[in-house]
Amino acid sequence: MSLDLANNGMIVLTRDALVSLRSVLFRDIGANAAAYLQEAGYAGGSALYQSFATWSQQRGHIAPERMAAPDFEQRAVEFFGELGWGAMSVGRLHDSVVTLDSANWAESDPASAMQFPGCYLSSGLLAEFFGRVAGTPLAVMEVECRSMGSPRCRFLLGSAETMQYVYNGMTTGIPYDTTLAKMP
Repeated sequence: MSLDLANNGMIVLTRDALVSLRSVLFRDIGANAAAYLQEAGYAGGSALYQSFATWSQQRGHIAPERMAAPDFEQRAVEFFGELGWGAMSVGRLHDSVVTLDSANWAESDPASAMQFPGCYLSSGLLAEFFGRVAGTPLAVMEVECRSMGSPRCRFLLGSAETMQYVYNGMTTGIPYDTTLAKMP
């Protein structure tokens, strides 16, 4: 059973188009490209979540917001993989942080040699998508990226306060996992 993209507010976009769009935005407008891409991701998160709910229903699963966490994680991994975003795994790094890891995430471009993680569209999309299930706004921060030579893309999901705490630690040179270990 495949998802009817047109009736779910979705289209197919090739990886090459997405990577090229990101590259051109960074080339032409610089660092502001990150905010534009993230905003576009947020804008698409609602339709993506609704598509996930439809996809789940078509497979005989309960509504996403009623799924037990392990079931939701498994279904989300299947859904994103089936849509072509890449294989991912869900984990926990701290009581208040969920990790999403992928060794082949669609937005990443290992040839780009970026200085910082670069999957900004994905960060916005994932924040909106997972925030809908959580019933509260979530922040997503990519802390490892294939676009900067890492073997995987790693996204951290948590509250805005938690992500700010991690970001503040990282700006002083403390690795994200060490910062989280010190979190009260």
